Amino acid sequence: MGNYDDIIDLPHPTSERHPRMPMANRAAQFSPFAALSGYDDAVKETARLTDGKIELTEEEKSILDAKLQRLTPGESAAITYFQPDAKKQGGSYVTASGEVKRIDSAACEIVLMDGRRIPIDNILEVG
Repeated sequence: MGNYDDIIDLPHPTSERHPRMPMANRAAQFSPFAALSGYDDAVKETARLTDGKIELTEEEKSILDAKLQRLTPGESAAITYFQPDAKKQGGSYVTASGEVKRIDSAACEIVLMDGRRIPIDNILEVG
């Protein structure tokens, strides 16, 4: 005879005062909790992909330079440039469209009317 042979075949006890809990509510009791707070965010950040900066050839640099020379204040332009990532190595390419306010040669950047500043060294294409 085993330890539980006397109760193994008894029916499941049910209360007459308390109805059985619905299965959906029972499942919520056992939902996972974050034992390591911030771990999921760290995993997502590590899994997030960034692009590397494309190095232009000398010919591509001269073509880009010619396009930049033709830019004038008040002109509309679509500028594709590399935006470094704040949290990890690499970044992404972004296209900013707007009117050129000025070309700041001292800071080596293009300033758009909306206040965005685009470093000239990070520009890939001007359209």
